[in-house]
Amino acid sequence: ISNKAITKLAGLAPIANDSGRRAGNRHVRGGRAGPRGILFVVAAIVAKFDPHLKAFAQRLQQAGKPKMLIRIALARKLLVILNAKARDARTEFANAT
Repeated sequence: ISNKAITKLAGLAPIANDSGRRAGNRHVRGGRAGPRGILFVVAAIVAKFDPHLKAFAQRLQQAGKPKMLIRIALARKLLVILNAKARDARTEFANAT
C-alpha cells in the first residue's frame, strides 16, 4: 500500500480546506481513530529515543512549529517507516518461498 494511502487510512494525511483562490489551513481528520491515537502516543515516546526522529522533531521545533503539529508529523513519519518495514518483510518472505 502506498504511503499516501496508508496515511489517509490512519487519518494522518493533511486535508486541504481550500476554496477558489483562498488557501485555507490543512487539518488532519478522518481515517481510523484507534491507530491514529496509538501512533500519536508512540511517536511522542519514540522521538525521545530514536536519533533520526529526534533530529526531525528538533528541526520542526526550531522552525517554530506548534507541538501538536510536530507530534502529528512524527506519527505520520513513523507510520511511513512501519509501512516500508512491512513492505520489505513481504518481499523477503516472497523471496524465501
